[in-house]
Amino acid sequence: GSTPARLDGLLERLAAPREDGHLRWITASQGNEVRLITVAEVCYFRSDNKYTAVVTSDGESLIRVTLRELIDQLDPAIFWQVHRNTVVNANAIAGITRDFKGRLCVKLKQRSETLPVSEAHAARFRAM
Repeated sequence: GSTPARLDGLLERLAAPREDGHLRWITASQGNEVRLITVAEVCYFRSDNKYTAVVTSDGESLIRVTLRELIDQLDPAIFWQVHRNTVVNANAIAGITRDFKGRLCVKLKQRSETLPVSEAHAARFRAM
């Protein structure tokens, strides 16, 4: 019989931060499987109590890391905080819109929902 491939070492290497120290991969559980998600695939992260929802174009998974902990590991040039509980991948942004109350919202390329931008984080978009 063939022995199962040793994935431990591979997973550890994948999970290792890049040379610049930023996170490359996220290991997220979805049902009873563990998904490896590259940070480039992530549309946005949303805080959910002690968990963080990792939202990609085709669904979302929960990870047991708080958003605050995650922010420290993400590349700030690519992952922008738009709200106290939301961090968006700048590459996933399709545009900026305003809701009926005049608040800024982020439109995404691959998701139908819009993400509200709080006053604290609106300055970045006003300059665009």
